[in-house]
Amino acid sequence: MKKILLDLERLRYPNSGIAKVFANLAVGLQKISHNYLIHVFGPNSEIEKSKIRHKIINRKPIHKIFEHFSSTYDLIHVSHQLSPFFTKNYKKAVKIVTLHDLNFLHENLSEAKKNKMLRKVSKSLKYADYIVCISDFVKKDFEKHKHLFTLSKLKDTFVVHNGIVFPEDKKYDLKKFTELEKTPFLLNIGVFFDKKNQLSLVKALKYTDYKLVFVTSESKSDYEEKILSEIKANQLSDRVHIYKNISDEDKNSLLYHCEALCHPSIAEGFGMPPVEAMGFGKPVFLSRFTSLPEIGGDVAYYFDDFQSESMAETIKSGILDYKASPEKKNEIKNRAKRFDYKVMAKNYLELYQRILS
Repeated sequence: MKKILLDLERLRYPNSGIAKVFANLAVGLQKISHNYLIHVFGPNSEIEKSKIRHKIINRKPIHKIFEHFSSTYDLIHVSHQLSPFFTKNYKKAVKIVTLHDLNFLHENLSEAKKNKMLRKVSKSLKYADYIVCISDFVKKDFEKHKHLFTLSKLKDTFVVHNGIVFPEDKKYDLKKFTELEKTPFLLNIGVFFDKKNQLSLVKALKYTDYKLVFVTSESKSDYEEKILSEIKANQLSDRVHIYKNISDEDKNSLLYHCEALCHPSIAEGFGMPPVEAMGFGKPVFLSRFTSLPEIGGDVAYYFDDFQSESMAETIKSGILDYKASPEKKNEIKNRAKRFDYKVMAKNYLELYQRILS
């Protein structure tokens, strides 16, 4: 029986979207990978919490420098390009690396920081036999910048979209968020980073009658301060609510009750929050940048620019259109099904089979 090692070291950031996606992959593979022996590598405690039943190899810092077990596998799947593990040149094992984005090349970073990130990604990709990109956009971006990397063994590049576990189809209450019960609200889910562009939503809010809810797990302090200053300057403190590190159940409550999800990000390798909202049949308002049109397709609404009044008008007219179109909710839900974790697991398994055959 062929042996596969799945690197889940990103589960050391258990609240991140990436951690959840690849925990989902491991769970999905449990149900269908009967012809392969799959082991997972990562933080033991977090893997067990994720209901993963594959054999676990507990991640230890020393494994960055020395480990003797990886060469016993037929295929090693490194699930993130920044993983510092499994970077050697394998004679037997086939190595796959999932590439989530090359956003650092496009962000407003110092040359020193860009070069540092480039070295890390290069080390991970150098001896990869295959690279899997999480969207067509990421694949095109990688191919455009392939010359920046030393790719000693690369044979081919594929696309496999991320997948999520859609929540239980039930009614969620707002009992933990009583301040939101009487006023329709817009929702944004994501880290407070410049590239996520949440500041534009705060500026647009004064041209609407909605409240605005942010759900975040991480922030860059200078960008968060800009958001807080804008809220204060426009006297929006009673209309903007920020919740940090909330549970999935609470997040689902907010998704269930929001008027719409607004995601004006200008740099996304994939875009999990829009898929989560679409799973509830909610209208999503997206930027036209990077991978987001690939996710939203023709069921999403798009910001043509980030001028405050224009954004507000897009939101208002989009919500009116959504409410006037009874079929829209099911169209959005059907679009979301493309990004189910079971679809992702099936696509990866087919890729493993193709490579190992």
